[in-house]
Amino acid sequence: MKLQIIRNTCPRNCYGTCGILSYVDNGKLIKVTGDPNHGFNQGRLCAKGYAYTQYVYHPDRLKFPMIQKPRGSGNWTRISWDEAYTIIANKMIELNQRYGSNLALGYNKFSGNLGILHYATEGMFNSFGPHTKTFGNPCAQTGRLAIKNSFGDNYSSVPENMANASLIVIWGSNPAVTNVHQMKFIYEARRKGAKLVVIDPIYTETAKKADLYIQIKPGTDMWLALGIAKILIESGKYEEGFIEKQALGWDAFKTFLEKNLTITEVIEKTGVPLKAIEELTSLYYSIKPTVTWIGLGLQRSHFGKSGIEAINSLAAMTGNLSIPNGGLYFVHFDVEQFPLTLLNHRGPDHPAIPYSREIDISDFSESALSLQNPPLKLLWIASRNIVSQDQNLKAWEELNKQMELIVTVDLFMTKTAEQSDIVLPAASHFEEEDLHVGYWHYWLSINQKAIPPFYEAKSDLTIARELTTKLNELSPGFSNFPADKEPIDWIKEELTPEMMELYNIESYKDLLEGPHQKKKSNIFLEQEEQIRLLSPEKIAEGEQFHDAFAKENEFPYQLLTPQKLLKIHSQYEMNPWLHSGDQEMMIEISDDIARSHNLQDKMKVEVFNEHGMITGRVRINKLLPKNIVLAPQAGHDPINQLIYVKNENDQSESSVFFYDSRVKIRKWGEAHV
Repeated sequence: MKLQIIRNTCPRNCYGTCGILSYVDNGKLIKVTGDPNHGFNQGRLCAKGYAYTQYVYHPDRLKFPMIQKPRGSGNWTRISWDEAYTIIANKMIELNQRYGSNLALGYNKFSGNLGILHYATEGMFNSFGPHTKTFGNPCAQTGRLAIKNSFGDNYSSVPENMANASLIVIWGSNPAVTNVHQMKFIYEARRKGAKLVVIDPIYTETAKKADLYIQIKPGTDMWLALGIAKILIESGKYEEGFIEKQALGWDAFKTFLEKNLTITEVIEKTGVPLKAIEELTSLYYSIKPTVTWIGLGLQRSHFGKSGIEAINSLAAMTGNLSIPNGGLYFVHFDVEQFPLTLLNHRGPDHPAIPYSREIDISDFSESALSLQNPPLKLLWIASRNIVSQDQNLKAWEELNKQMELIVTVDLFMTKTAEQSDIVLPAASHFEEEDLHVGYWHYWLSINQKAIPPFYEAKSDLTIARELTTKLNELSPGFSNFPADKEPIDWIKEELTPEMMELYNIESYKDLLEGPHQKKKSNIFLEQEEQIRLLSPEKIAEGEQFHDAFAKENEFPYQLLTPQKLLKIHSQYEMNPWLHSGDQEMMIEISDDIARSHNLQDKMKVEVFNEHGMITGRVRINKLLPKNIVLAPQAGHDPINQLIYVKNENDQSESSVFFYDSRVKIRKWGEAHV
């Protein structure tokens, strides 16, 4: 068989959603490159992408279904797929008979693979009728609500257009690490004379490349944006025409800033010097087109929503939302424009229960523990490693004790899989068909099946088809999932005439020749479109949260846990091309913290709070703010053991407040002496 070149798409929860060309020789993946026809990654991949050949054939990949008795013992036994399906199906049927419904069945699935056909998990559970399901987004829900409050809908500009901006303001994002393909458009803009401003509590790799770096106290972005807005108002340097026609709430916004905010207060809250505030104000007004990039880090705190709305308001005041190559960047949710037939599959009606029970995924464990009549008894976990991603792990431990069956679908034996009863080996994206639309760029791409499955690995869709077939064999009519439909049938259903017109294709076959870009995206606000400015009530609400958080706390240090360059949470951490051996966690601290606790580089320390404790080695970072502890995500001792746990007073439908976590630090073993 001759060498084949096949189109794939990287499915990770990443800004890229990159087009891939896979080189397959006699059924084996031998090389991957970027797809030059993809307008965003333009023939390039990141280091993680180039390591896919090793990822796919990693010796630690799960090969067969396995069962563990008892749970957590490590006593695993290989079973057949039919045995696995029979055990799962019998438990589902028994729970249905016990409780008279399927509400005791639930799933927890998120973003391990963002392909549209990976909604097969949701489709399968929908096919049972009312059950227990999740809603929300632990990573981006707060920011999404802020964008919706400002614009009424999605709003995020075209990434490639950033190359034509004259000023780029990156607010709380580190693309040199988390969005490497966007950097080429930033570099192109700078070659044309554009200036780059980075606002971030941490002196990041992106900050090193900036013309102006502003180090801000975490969570105080609202005040910096409002301080700049106040100076613009007082000097009359704002776009009156745009404000009069397209800004809602201008009079209240303007009056509040004039009467209720001082620049001294802004300096005190943000830690940003007056000179830096004035310089950024001058750049915002004097340079056009300007783009503002709002990073996901901003909305990982109680005050993130108000902060993003304040930045939106500032961008509107400067007139950069209504001109070509200006605009605002967050992320978009264009995937929801598709039919999402699997996600929206309608299951059979229940005579007494009209709807499924819904649990906020950002507070799943605590919410699930409170469920009664019936309690949750079966949990299906897919596209997630809960132990390295979620908050409130103590509640998860209690929830696991309540479960009668936990099933995890994954490619590797993760920390979450280790606590399951049954583990099912998942296919990689090279072993299945799928359809992808990014949340950063506006390109639609197909994912072809490039290689045979790794041993007995199966896709989520195949598992859904086969498990529901088994269920209906054992209990006719239990599921109405259309098990006869092939992956390509689901792909064709997503490509309605409207979607094909929007992406300028006539059939899915056009995508086999290369990705296609959406015809019209939110490039800039048109004349009839409006923005709602941040209201005084929300400013006061943000101030209330900030003041409560800033009070003296039993745990004096704020914990920040940004993403790393060579992994996404726990993904890729076992790949030797990217990581060598067992890496001990490095915990970065400021000079101030080091002096306070008599710590030196490479000392072993414990970082702890009321939720848990982790250990690691000290790395003193002289550029770190004095009260910040910086630690990477995932690893052998996951940092999310310390993550802030939401409570009944927190906003509903919000992201997890990862960056509101507070900790103490001590020398290793100090508490045991």
